[in-house]
Amino acid sequence: MAKNYESDVTQMIRQYKEQHPDTEMRQREGRARLWDKNLDAELQEGFKQANVPQRPYVYQTD
Repeated sequence: MAKNYESDVTQMIRQYKEQHPDTEMRQREGRARLWDKNLDAELQEGFKQANVPQRPYVYQTD
């Protein structure tokens, strides 16, 4: 492959980023909103302890 070759997808992404310079900033904001969270260890432990084991047949009545 030639050293100066760029795929069509790479060219499209580069062109999109030139037309929309705030793309990377919006991506980082979206990631921070959805994924980059500090978890409370005590709260997580409480969730684990509150877990109720599922019965073998969930629709069976007592």
